[in-house]
Amino acid sequence: MSNKNPGVNTICTHEGEIKDTTYQGVVSPLYMATAYAFEDVEAKRYPRYFNTPNQLALARKIAALEHAEAALVFGSGMAAISTALLAFLKKGDHVVLQQTLYGGTFNLITEEFDRFGIAYSFTEGWKPSDFEGCIRDNTRVVYLETPSNPLLTITDIEAVSALAAERGLITMIDNTFASPVNQNPIDLGVDVVIHSATKYLGGHSDILAGAVAGKQVYIDRILKLGINLGGTLSDYTVWLLERSIKTLGLRVKAQNRNARKLAKFLQKHPDVARVYYPGLKSHPDHELAKKQMKGFGGMLSFELSDGLDAGAFMKELRLVKPAMSLAGVESTITSPALTSHSLLTAEERKAQGISDGLLRFSVGIEDRKDLVEDLERALQKTAALQDK
Repeated sequence: MSNKNPGVNTICTHEGEIKDTTYQGVVSPLYMATAYAFEDVEAKRYPRYFNTPNQLALARKIAALEHAEAALVFGSGMAAISTALLAFLKKGDHVVLQQTLYGGTFNLITEEFDRFGIAYSFTEGWKPSDFEGCIRDNTRVVYLETPSNPLLTITDIEAVSALAAERGLITMIDNTFASPVNQNPIDLGVDVVIHSATKYLGGHSDILAGAVAGKQVYIDRILKLGINLGGTLSDYTVWLLERSIKTLGLRVKAQNRNARKLAKFLQKHPDVARVYYPGLKSHPDHELAKKQMKGFGGMLSFELSDGLDAGAFMKELRLVKPAMSLAGVESTITSPALTSHSLLTAEERKAQGISDGLLRFSVGIEDRKDLVEDLERALQKTAALQDK
C-alpha cells in the first residue's frame, strides 16, 4: 500500500492482497497448485514450506495487523502454539507460563513436555512478580495470555516483556481473545504473537487456522521447525481466511460495543452472581486493560446466582447458541468445564478459578436489544424452574 500509516480497516482490506493481473478482479486469485517449477525460479515453492502465493500474501496481512516484520499461517492454533514454543525450547530448557491458559496449551505442556525433557513452571497469578519468581537459570521462554481464557484476567504485557528482556528471554503471547484490532503486543515489547485464527481472524465459525507474527529472525526460526512438523494450511483455507480478515475491524468493533453493554446488563441482573469483563470498572484490572488495549473485546464470562442451573439456562436460550469455540459473528455460549478446559482435572480448574457453573459468552454482532431479550427470557425461565 502507498499509505505510510494506514488504518486498521484499510490494512484488513488491502494489505497482502494479490493483484489479478490476468482478469483484473478485485479479490485475490486463488492458487491451488501443490506442484511448482523448480528451475529458473526465485524460490522453490511448496505448500509445506509456507511459501505459496496465497500463504505469503496472508502472512503479510497478519504481520501488518500485528505491527510485525513477518508472520506465518498454520493449520490450527495449536499447531502455531506448539511450533512456536518448540522452536525456542530444547531438552534441558525451562519455560515459564501464565497460570490462566487456554486448556489446549495447558494440555500440551503437561502431557508432552516431560517426555521432551523440557521443564516448565506455571505462575501462581498473572502479575509481573509471579513471572519473576518462576524464572530459573535455564529459562528460555516466558509465555502469557491476556485477556485470558476464560476468566478475562489481564496481564501487564509491557512489564512482563521488560522483565524477560532484561534476562535475555523470549516472550510469547496468545493474542487470540483480544485480536490485533484491540491489542498489539509487539508494540509493548513482546517477541512472538500467536493466534488461533479460527477465532476472530476467521470470524465466521468455518475456518480452522493459526498464526504467528514477530521479528523476521524469530519467524525464520519457527519456519525451520514448521517445515519439518508440517502444520501448514491448505491454500483454499488461506484464501478464505484472507477474505474473512477484510471485515475483521468492523466485526470486532461491533462485538466490543455489544459485549460492554451486555456485561453491564448482566452485572446488574439479580440472577447473575458475577461477571468477568475487563471493560467493567469493577474488574480488578480495568485500568491496566485501558492502558494496553484499544477495545475490551467481545468475550466475557459470568456465573449465575446460587441454585440456578447453568445447563438449564443454556437450554432456554434461543438466539445465543450453546456451542464450542468462539468469536464468530453469531453469539455463542459454552461451559469451559465441559469444553475448552474439560481435560483439566477438577482440582486444576479450581486452581485457575474455573467453576463448573462458569459460562463463557462470545458476543456476536446481532442487535443488542435482541441479545438482551434472549438472555432475560432465559434467566427468567431458569429462575422459575428453581422455584418449582
